[in-house]
Amino acid sequence: MLKHNTFFLKSIYFALFVLFLFACSKDDSITPDENPQGNSDTIPNDTIPTDTIPEPVSGIDFVKTYGGSGTDEAVSFVQTTDGSFVILGNTMSTDGDIVDKSTPDNDFWLLKISSTGNIIWSKTFGGTDNDNAARITKTSDGGFLLSGFTTSNDGDVDSNFGFQDYWIVKVSSEGNKVWTKNFGFSGSDQAFKAFETADGGYFITGFFDVSASGGAGNDLQRGANHGVGEYWGIRLNAEGETLWRRYFGGSNNDRSYDALQTADGGFLMTGTSESTDFDKTDPKGSYDYWAVRLSANGDLLWTKSYGGSEIDNSYGLTKTLDGNYIMVGDSRSNNQDVTSARGNADAWAVKFSDGGNMIWQKSFGGTQFETAHSIYQLSNGDLALTGNSRSEDGDLSKNYGGNDAWLFVIDSNGNLKSNEIIGGSGLDFLSEVLETSDQKLVAVGNTESNDFDIPQNRGLKDFLFVKLK
Repeated sequence: MLKHNTFFLKSIYFALFVLFLFACSKDDSITPDENPQGNSDTIPNDTIPTDTIPEPVSGIDFVKTYGGSGTDEAVSFVQTTDGSFVILGNTMSTDGDIVDKSTPDNDFWLLKISSTGNIIWSKTFGGTDNDNAARITKTSDGGFLLSGFTTSNDGDVDSNFGFQDYWIVKVSSEGNKVWTKNFGFSGSDQAFKAFETADGGYFITGFFDVSASGGAGNDLQRGANHGVGEYWGIRLNAEGETLWRRYFGGSNNDRSYDALQTADGGFLMTGTSESTDFDKTDPKGSYDYWAVRLSANGDLLWTKSYGGSEIDNSYGLTKTLDGNYIMVGDSRSNNQDVTSARGNADAWAVKFSDGGNMIWQKSFGGTQFETAHSIYQLSNGDLALTGNSRSEDGDLSKNYGGNDAWLFVIDSNGNLKSNEIIGGSGLDFLSEVLETSDQKLVAVGNTESNDFDIPQNRGLKDFLFVKLK
């Protein structure tokens, strides 16, 4: 009886093995899932390319997480001259890797790690209310400029003009506070990027509630009291004192998330706009990508909208090697400027000239929701983008959970070359990417996972640091 049972089991194993080989030999074509949200704007499944999934960027070298038992989210980072990294984010933790914080409110968290991911030092900045970090940039003295917004008026925050203020923190190379500055009125005023200008001063972009300011906040009054939220640009000198302020927008919400200084000394502010009037002269739909070009003195040179009839939000901006610009974000449209939509929302890149003329636009993703939050010009002419993905079709080959971190590379013409999915069964996001001095890609974001690619989770959300091979 034993011999007979053994033969029977071996027969079953052999049959299963043959079936496995047969299954593996079949065409592994992708069948996109139906759209669970029933969005009529979603492109039909049979139009999603099934043969364009690129190879991984280069494979994961290592993944590190940092944080405490609360919510910790990395938003931006830089590489220093010694090869280490300084990461800026937000923390509500008072334990774990956070060593100088005792209250559970939200504070700026500045973390320096070595090239291999080991913690060198950790600093927090803020008051007893919530302080939200948005971007870190390097300064010519070896220090850093931190930007975001605050509702505090104590601790590291010297004053508060209202509900939320622009908050800029200048720190040394060791992360020690040099000075802080507040800018704002009685409403919600949120800075998203501050950077050093060619003359040693600084420029800040973000948005503010012009209705709460009563029309104040524009040192060149143009006789128009705009609407709810405006792009708000502030020019500072080397000591952090205000030189001029300008706002731009229409009657609805206009929010700038990125900016850079142009070759002529002027500025380009980008973000998203809901308005259809005043400075917004060419609306496309519900929300548009919106570019605002200024002179060195803050005078408006031109504005330009890009998008379709639905919601299109831009978050990141870069200058390309040929002197043009690319905005990235996400698009829910499938008409007008958006000609290759794929799903509920796609990562969408728009390249345009210094005069605002569109050169090309490309969509990336699958049948679910994708977005791009940053873009970085690589030394070889390609561009790296980070964001997050929910699809496992179209341009995406897999999905670990509800939301995965996504890093992908395109060439100078917007063609998708490669991508990397990083994540676990929880929610994972990448907020920024850069190329290291040895031409490797690294990125930061946040994670709620503790499985698959994510080695550890210390709390509700952790800083996520990814280095590719």
